[in-house]
This record gives sequence, C-alpha cells and structure tokens, in this order.
Amino acid sequence: GAGADNDLYINQAIVFIEDAIQYRSINHRVDSKSLWLYRWYYSRTCQWILSFTITVILALAFVEEPSSLTVTSDVRYRLPAWSPPCGLTESLELLCFLVFLADVSVKSYLIGWKEFWKNKWLMAYILTLIVSLTDWIVSLSFYCKESVRIRRILRPFFLLQNSSMMKKTLKSINSTLPEMASVVLLLAVHLSLFTMFAMLLFARTKDNQQDKEWVAYFRNLPDSLTSLLVLLTTANNPDVMIPAYSKNRAYSIFFILFTVLGNLFLMNLLTAIIYNQFRGYLLKSVQSSLFRRRLGIRAAFEVLSSLRETPASAQQSCVSVGALLQVLQKAEMDSRCKQAIMRSLKMYSCDQLSAAQFQKLFEELDKDAIKQHPPSPEYQSHFMQKMQFAFGHPWFGYLGNVVALANIISICVVLVMDADKQPSERDDFFLGAINCFFILYYLLEMLLKILAMGLRRYLSYPSNRFDGLLTVILLILEIATFAVYGFPHPGWRPEFLGLLSLWDMVRLVNMLIVFRFLRIIPNMKFMALVVTTLLDLVKNLRAFAGILVVVFYAFAITGIMLFQGAVVPLGNTRRSKAEFPGSCAHISLWSIGPTTSMTLLVVYCLLCVHLICRWAKIYFVAWWLISSVIWVNLFVALLLENFIHKWDRRCQRESLSGIEYQRTVELMFRDVLEEPTEEELMEKLHQHPHLQLCR
Repeated sequence: GAGADNDLYINQAIVFIEDAIQYRSINHRVDSKSLWLYRWYYSRTCQWILSFTITVILALAFVEEPSSLTVTSDVRYRLPAWSPPCGLTESLELLCFLVFLADVSVKSYLIGWKEFWKNKWLMAYILTLIVSLTDWIVSLSFYCKESVRIRRILRPFFLLQNSSMMKKTLKSINSTLPEMASVVLLLAVHLSLFTMFAMLLFARTKDNQQDKEWVAYFRNLPDSLTSLLVLLTTANNPDVMIPAYSKNRAYSIFFILFTVLGNLFLMNLLTAIIYNQFRGYLLKSVQSSLFRRRLGIRAAFEVLSSLRETPASAQQSCVSVGALLQVLQKAEMDSRCKQAIMRSLKMYSCDQLSAAQFQKLFEELDKDAIKQHPPSPEYQSHFMQKMQFAFGHPWFGYLGNVVALANIISICVVLVMDADKQPSERDDFFLGAINCFFILYYLLEMLLKILAMGLRRYLSYPSNRFDGLLTVILLILEIATFAVYGFPHPGWRPEFLGLLSLWDMVRLVNMLIVFRFLRIIPNMKFMALVVTTLLDLVKNLRAFAGILVVVFYAFAITGIMLFQGAVVPLGNTRRSKAEFPGSCAHISLWSIGPTTSMTLLVVYCLLCVHLICRWAKIYFVAWWLISSVIWVNLFVALLLENFIHKWDRRCQRESLSGIEYQRTVELMFRDVLEEPTEEELMEKLHQHPHLQLCR
C-alpha cells in the first residue's frame, strides 16, 4: 500500500509540474487512471489529432458548394468548380464530430461532474455538437440540397474552445466593450445629426438638374445614413460630395466638418479609449498564467512532501532530492530547463528541500532562453587567421549590404529604361550580366563567411540562414537559365523554352534579389526593433489572430448564405456596369464570386451597388463595426503595448547585443509581475475539488 501511494504521489507531482510548464489549470482528477488519461490527452499526438480535426472541419467550407477550388475567381471565365458528391464532405464532418465528442467526453470526465456544471465553455461545446449533428442529419435527409447549413456558422467555435488563451482574450474584449460602447454611441449621434443636416441641406428642389446630390446619396433616411457611414470609412470620398461641390463650393464645408469630426477626432478617440482599457490585457493574462505556474509547482511540492520517505521528525514540510530527481526524469519539459534544475540540485548540500527552495528551483522556467552560438574554428595558419579576422568582421557584412543596395539600384535603372519597350524590343543581356555578377559575389561572400565562422556557427544565425538559402536558390536559377538559354550576350532574346520564358526566369531572379535585400534589417537598430516587435506579435499573439479567424470565418459563411447569387456573370443579366452607382462602379465585381475565400472582398463593394435589399446593410454595418472599428483598434492597442515595452527595454540589451534572447509574452512582463503569496497558493490548493492535502 505504501509503495502504491508513493507511485501515485510521484505521478501527481509529474502532472502538476507539466501543468505548471504549460500554464494549465490543476483542477482535474488525480487518481491513477485519470492521471494516465490526462497525460495521454495532453500528449503531442492527441493534441495534434485534435488540431488537425479542427483544421479539416474549417477547411471543408472551401470544398463545399459554392466551391473555391478554381484557378480564376472571375465567374465569366472560370470552369465549373468540382462539386463533391453528397455524403463525401458529410462523412468527413461525421468523423470530426466523433473526435469532438471524444474530446468533450474526456474533458468532462477529467474535471469531474461538479466542475462540469460550472464550466460554461464545456456546456456550450456540447450544445454546439448537438445542434451541428441535428443539422447534419437534416442535411442528409434533404440529399445535401438545402441552402442554409447552420452547422457551418458554428464551426469556428471548435477552434475557439480549444485554446485557453483565446478564451482569456475574448473575456478581456468583453470587459472592454462597455467603454467602447460610449464612443460608438457618440459616433452614432454624430452620424445621425449630420444625416439630418444633409437631408435638410440637400433637399429636393424644383430644378431636377440641381438635385443630383439628392438623387444619388440623400433621397431618404436609409440612403443618407448609408452615404455618410461609407464616407466615415472614406470609401466614397470624394465621390459623395462631387455633385454638391459642382453646384456650389461652399457645400464642401459640410463634408469637411463631418470627416474631421468623425475620422480625426471620434475614431482616434475610440483608439485611445480602447488602448487605455485594453493595454492591461497582456499583463493581466500573464499575471494569471504566473499564478497557475506557481500553483502547479506548489501542488507538486505538497504531494511529494506526503511521500513515506519524508522524515517524520521534520517540523515543516520538505521534499527529498531523490524524489524530485525521479519526477524530473519522467516529466516532459525543455531539456535546457531540466539540465539547469539538475545542476542547481547538485549545489544543495542537504537531501531535503523546503517549499521556498523547491519553488526557487523551478524559476528556471521563467528565465530567458539564451541562444549560444557555436565557437568559430581555430586555424593554425597565420594567413588563415588573418582571413578569418577580415571576413568575420562586421565591416565585411556592411560591404555585402552596400553591394546588395547597388544590385537593387541597377535593377531599378534597367526596369525604368525598359518600362515602355515591347517584349520583342527588350534586350535582356545587360540585366542578365548584372545578375550573373552579383550572384557570383553573393556566393563568394557566403563561402568566405563559412570559412571564417565555420558551418555550424554560420547556420546558427537566422540572418545567415536567410541569406544563404536565397543565395543557393539564386545560384540554382542562374544555372538553370544558362542551361536552357545559354550565357548572356547582346540580343539575348531566345524563344520560349521549358516551363518559364527567359523574361520570367529573369523576373524571378530579380524578385529574389529584392527580397534578399531584407538582410540589412538586423544592421539597423530601429528597423530591427520594429521587425522584432511584429515577429513577437505573430508568435505570441496567436490567440488574438485565432479570434480574428473566427470572426472572418463566421461573417464569410453568413455572407455566402445571405448573398449567394447576388453577383452573376454579365451574360446572365441585363444590368450593365453603367447601372452600378457609387464609387465601386469602376470595380470588376465578376472576379468576386460567392465563395468562402472571396466573400469578404464583396463586403465593401456591395455597399455601393443596389443588388441587395436594404436590410442587408445591417450585415455590412455589423462587419464594419466589428472588423474595422473594434478589431483594428484592439490590434493597434496590442501593437503599441508590445512596441512601447520593447522600446523601454532596448537600452538594457545594448550591452548584451551579441546574445540572442528567445522571448515570449510571459517573459516580456516578468519584471512587473507580482509573486503570489503562500497564503493565496495554499487557499487555492485547499479548494481543489479532487486533491486532499494533509495540512
């Protein structure tokens, strides 16, 4: 019995430490079978299967009718899209639903019955599955001919509920909405007042020739509101004011006042309020994550202190070093952190660890991951040492940047000279010779850097990998060009051979050369700061991007159901482009078909045409409010917070500029977080629904 208890305590500690590493909640079952199921559920294989299933069910919209699987999006010229037979996509859906049923069943079992009724997300998960399966059965009963499929709108929920960070983000956005509503209300008042002024100012007169503004934009209340709302987005500026301006220049004052008050003041005020309310979002989220990590570590300490090998004479709880080593060997964690903890353990002279010592050991999880580059090769020859010094010096990299700039300038000069020439008149000799020279220099530069730094050290720098990869691709393309078309010479205009013409090959090479010029970014501190800020947003704000995908997907599916058939080819309608009023009259709508991938492009254009009923404007206004007004401003708030934090910390890293730090959002705010007290941790542990502590 004692041995079984010890094994259970060890397994509990392993799971709690893994929960702490991943910032997961520890409120789950802790018996032996449940721990095995819990570790299996959060294994890489199981989570990969779940992520793949979510990807598949979201991607089905691109295959289902109306399908997006066509080369061109222009409905006048594209071939009929492949239409899957009834039952094919439905079978894939059923498999996905079975995976989701298994997922919700395991989650519900692991947290327990009492916790299940407190978890609104799990209940919503089950309700979504019930509605989706019901709609799936209805779809099969109609032989897949029904036009409205409710389950397609519900699919983004599976992505949303699978990420705890996305749930936190959504909760933070929800808490910000009341403050945003006050400015949106002020915006609505601004819009309503100017709508009334516009209807009075541009009222109908006896002279039909002078009523162009009234006819086109301010005929009635809905049209007036729509015109000014679109003007608020500047989509119909200056078209909306041209008829009135042609009649009297003074009318422009009305539109200028509306734009200045709406765009320059109210919209920017909304951005400021959103930033002020939302700027603490990351900090609050990271503070919550830190508490979860500390709670998981403390829970592991408490269960390990219950082992039979713990001395009974100890006045306070302690954990043996041997038990901790046993846990570390079985726990899944980063090898760097595991080795650092083991090194710290060897420095302790005693065999027992207190709670403070135990917690301090796992502070390695909070530290920056420092990437150390392999050493450069040591040459014995004096000549090789001089070469290593010369070609490993930063000035050699600066020379490469100058050469890359000269290459870009030469390409620009040639493109400007050949801009108005016909393809038959163009001589590619000069551009081909320039490319050949510069590519040879890039190859020589790469080889010399490898000679000076060694291959392993050269590849350890991301900028070198980027530079080297593009150099190899350019070299392969240049060799392929020479093999097919021969070496450059005056009048170098051979006929089309192979997969690409000579001009296509030259253009491809030049595009890669332009792309290669990005190598200068690490050498410009301010530009590097901006780029790293954007990269951190991409890496660390995946939850925010996930909610953005959910919003786009839901609006796209809703748009397909509402407006399918609203845009038809010219051959099937008598309406000509001349009948499309507004600023979108010059846009070719026929390349924007009613498919998932293109539906969102229709949104603004359909605001300007009269192919839809007036009630459909609610859909577009809702889209504009959520995507442009709220979501863009939230993204600006996060971008500002990330950039300002990096800007404030830039001086701290200047003395260590040779070291690369692999930072996460949790580490960004580590210096301003508050450590939870022991009383808070113990109070939370005693509230655990499945863990009974001895004290």
